[in-house]
Amino acid sequence: MASITFKNSPVTLLGNEVKVGDTAPDFTVLSNDLAPVTLADTKGKVRLISVVPSIDTGVCDAQTRRFNEEGSKLENVEILTISVDLPFAQKRWCASNGLEKVQTLSDHRDLSFGEAYGVHIKELRLLARAVFVVDANDKVTYVEYVSEATNHPNYEAALEAAKAAQ
Repeated sequence: MASITFKNSPVTLLGNEVKVGDTAPDFTVLSNDLAPVTLADTKGKVRLISVVPSIDTGVCDAQTRRFNEEGSKLENVEILTISVDLPFAQKRWCASNGLEKVQTLSDHRDLSFGEAYGVHIKELRLLARAVFVVDANDKVTYVEYVSEATNHPNYEAALEAAKAAQ
């Protein structure tokens, strides 16, 4: 399992570590209008899944903006931002930042995504910062578990992986 820290303190990740070449695990998260969303809802597209501890923090805000700005230029790529923030908070964040095309999804109810992708931080009930790219056939082509949850992911590598998966 990936070893990560949160503010330089070691934390325990729960769930199954995902590796390149795996079939992407399914999950159920909630959209901003509380509708369930699963991996199958975006079948046939490349998915860049951006995982953040909380949308209302500086690094998470920057990560969400960067992937959505650069990812929106890629054809047949769906950008999914997942956190345990409540759907209402995610919707407010999108509205207050004027970002209407951002797809924020909440894992607050069941931690279904967190457990399936091994990013559930036991001590904090948050998701660890991570990026996954899943191709149109549900194969995982890129994985980054960010070793320190307050650091930025490797944006360039993730975007290149999304391009290559098209």
